[in-house]
Amino acid sequence: MPLDTIPPVFDGHNDVLLKLYNAGGLEAVDSFLTGREGAIDAISATAGGFGGGFFAVYVPSPVDRELKFDQMTQASYDMPLPDPIAWADAIPVVMAQAAILFELEKRGALKICREVQDIRDCLSTGKMAAIFHIEGAEGIDPDFHTLEVLYQAGLRSLGPVWSRSTIFGHGVPFRYPSTGDTGPGLTEDGKRLVRACNEMGIMIDLSHLNEAGFWDVANLSDAPLVATHSNAYAICPHSRNLTDKQLAAIRESDGMVGLNFAVAFLRDDGRMVPDVPLEQMLRHLDHLIEHLGEDRVGLGSDYDGAIVPPDLTTCAGLPKLREAMAQHGYDAALIAKLCHENWLRVLEKIWKK
Repeated sequence: MPLDTIPPVFDGHNDVLLKLYNAGGLEAVDSFLTGREGAIDAISATAGGFGGGFFAVYVPSPVDRELKFDQMTQASYDMPLPDPIAWADAIPVVMAQAAILFELEKRGALKICREVQDIRDCLSTGKMAAIFHIEGAEGIDPDFHTLEVLYQAGLRSLGPVWSRSTIFGHGVPFRYPSTGDTGPGLTEDGKRLVRACNEMGIMIDLSHLNEAGFWDVANLSDAPLVATHSNAYAICPHSRNLTDKQLAAIRESDGMVGLNFAVAFLRDDGRMVPDVPLEQMLRHLDHLIEHLGEDRVGLGSDYDGAIVPPDLTTCAGLPKLREAMAQHGYDAALIAKLCHENWLRVLEKIWKK
């Protein structure tokens, strides 16, 4: 499948802002333009037909990443979650990573998209499209002053938690084997946050929420249910993955799920071991399509935040995934939906302003 005949990928989740933040912040922006050690930059994006996606702002905890990934290579594991992070400690990091996103736009590397037409324009012209997303709402105060300010700055997607607890709710630990039924769901502040995001037209991301939180959002929200980077529990019984019952609720709401490339959530054995063939990803896509329908499945790579299959270590490898879809029997219309059209469809339904 020649690169010039395949649709660009608009992706549900990446952590490139965190990587640039850790690499020096604003001083690291040049590397995005000229090439960096990581999954996404301007050069790899052009090579792979990566048209953009959700750029996550994430406040990291002091965790030994290599030790964590090593423990996740075991046959079973239950990683303790980091302590909650206070708003006063989180907000400087949120501002610093948002400033990196704004600088990338200022330098011409991407466009921050506030309306779906912005994304369409970018995909048609080759400009990288970026959604300002926050993964874990530690930077949001209970009076929602920061929510309003960040919305005005371009925030259009928000995950109430990244696994560790916030004042808004509780997430799932990195645990295998395990369901997502790991504790209480949204707090009262969390329920208020869902209502506020509905009113403003900010997408609520269900990835990382536990099952109780998922059902709280499902019962409260008047918007389609979306998990930006999650996989099928029926194939990989990991706490981070979605059960068929959850998929049924997402389908009923006319929402969608983005396929996570992280190998621990793809493999049947839940291990963080990278030798995952593209056929395993297609198994998850088949299951998601079966339970959600062709209009409610996309990609949510978790690039720059996860260990991914060797064929897809950077976004320059995305043509291999598209080719695997075609060889698997997906027609051109379905591949286009999976690559970007379904994301645009669901965002049209959620973004109100």
